[in-house]
Amino acid sequence: MLPARSTRSAQRALMCLCDPTRFRIVRALEATELAAGDIAIVIARSRSATSHHLRILSGASAVRGRRDGNVVRYSLADDLTTQVLRDLGAAFDRFAPKISGGSNAPSR
Repeated sequence: MLPARSTRSAQRALMCLCDPTRFRIVRALEATELAAGDIAIVIARSRSATSHHLRILSGASAVRGRRDGNVVRYSLADDLTTQVLRDLGAAFDRFAPKISGGSNAPSR
């Protein structure tokens, strides 16, 4: 059984993944550090919506921001929460439908 503090941290991490936008942000940040505006482009959301989700992810200790001049660059935090998010993402990827033939259209 997890101690109370670890249980709360795990719960926050899992709640972050319940939202598809936050899940896409985490997946985008796995590859590289990105500015908030770049994240908005990658996930096809407005900057304000992206900032809202980044605040939630920061509060759950899943991402951290680093100021570079007047730009804040985000990356995944190096802690247990990030590992949980990565492991869950990898597990979900295993259950994603396999697409064959290079087409995203369902077969008829």
